Amino acid sequence: MQGQGMSLSAAEKLRVVRALDALGVAFIEAGFPASNPKEAELFALLAEVELETAVICAFGMTRRRGLDAAADPGLATLVASAAPVCTLVGKTWGLHIEKVTRVSREENLAMISDSVSFCRAHDKRVIYDAEHFFDAYREHPGYALECLGAAVSAGAENVTLCDTNGSSLPQQVATATADAVAALGDGAVVGIHTHNDAECGVANSLAGVEAGARLVQGTLNGRGERCGNANLVSVLPALQLKLGYSCVAPERLGLLTETSHLFDELTNITPDADQPYVGRNAFAHKGGMHVAGIQADSRTFEHVDPAQVGNGREVLISELAGRGSIAQRARELGVDLGPAGAARAVEQIKQREHRGYHYEVADASFELLLRREAGQYKPLFRLESFRVIVEKRADGQVETEATIKIWVGGRRFVRTAEGSGPVNALDRALREAIGELHPELARIELADYKVRILDSHQGTGSVTRVLLDTSDGQASWGSIGVSENIIEASWEALVDSLEYAFQPRTAAVRNE
Repeated sequence: MQGQGMSLSAAEKLRVVRALDALGVAFIEAGFPASNPKEAELFALLAEVELETAVICAFGMTRRRGLDAAADPGLATLVASAAPVCTLVGKTWGLHIEKVTRVSREENLAMISDSVSFCRAHDKRVIYDAEHFFDAYREHPGYALECLGAAVSAGAENVTLCDTNGSSLPQQVATATADAVAALGDGAVVGIHTHNDAECGVANSLAGVEAGARLVQGTLNGRGERCGNANLVSVLPALQLKLGYSCVAPERLGLLTETSHLFDELTNITPDADQPYVGRNAFAHKGGMHVAGIQADSRTFEHVDPAQVGNGREVLISELAGRGSIAQRARELGVDLGPAGAARAVEQIKQREHRGYHYEVADASFELLLRREAGQYKPLFRLESFRVIVEKRADGQVETEATIKIWVGGRRFVRTAEGSGPVNALDRALREAIGELHPELARIELADYKVRILDSHQGTGSVTRVLLDTSDGQASWGSIGVSENIIEASWEALVDSLEYAFQPRTAAVRNE
């Protein structure tokens, strides 16, 4: 929660705790109980919660200089909490000892030992976080290891080596971790805590584990201070699926994608489509050779089975797609395309994407294209003409009116409607014209409208791409239109969005 823009209520944090517990996480560091009223509320809620796998940890610091541990208010708050584990952070690096805590090295060791002993005397398990351990180790390895020994001698069950500045590289982490493991022997479990300032958070965590660390600290989606912490969403499958460690039950690992996206949604962040393992694009295939490869054997272009982490495979459609990609998508949609239809569809897509279409984000328009090539397309109506009038008045008011003339079967419909803009007016006029024949249109709503200029050097004569997102309350779909005329592009996308909802078998396929 130290990351920029991160904020959750106590109730939302409790949802995250439950999600982490369901995932099978061993420890959940819930914060410092007395840092603010929100944290106090969270720990009060946690005291009433029964968890399946996770143990709650309360976070705090070693005693202040010049105070006995028993007189330190921060330590008193930690041991008074219901959390069975205290995570204590203490200084290791000479720079901090001299410039921040301003104590001797001997007093720093006493602060570590006294604080751990105090928590143990109150029946708390202790995880000791050696802050800036790797910086300290590079400067004075003997003293860095001495700090760890002070915590272990006082009763810490785990000492975690922290790359607090995110300054270390994997080989540096591996060397220092191996020395710490050797120095401590069976005295305590060694942990690893890394930051991502050098884009090595995950790599450093794995290097630490391979050197003997057996507890990894990190955060969901790598959120955290500055550039973030080690991303547990990447660390966990790497440990379990690639290095062979049994961290969580396989069925719990299958909740990884869901858990990752839940956290982003709670913190009002759009999930990263390119995030490894759990992103929408993590197992998306676009090139024809790649699609052919996964059809032959998924291992050719997928490093793990997406189902193992709760994700799924997606075949993207673009000008790079081959007949295999098109045929596969057609089968998934229930469209009988055939080899000749697949060949025509590939050519159509290449030509249209060259003009500015983008079918990766327009699943409705893509399915309609396939249906046209397969001879399974059923239009809602035949357009005779439409007209849009925009009137700006002297008082600043803008009025938009649309008139459409269409044929449905042998009947001609002419309707006029006003709207807040051209697309809204066209949508209303079209719905009035065919709403009598298709009352189910009432549940179909336009959810989003996006416009992009594709060749801005042409100025007002540039080609415009319009993307519409539409929903029927259960499913959603995207449609696209491209034209030099923004109203024509909007009309094309609008018609696709409505016709898609009425294609045979489309609804059943869409809701599977």
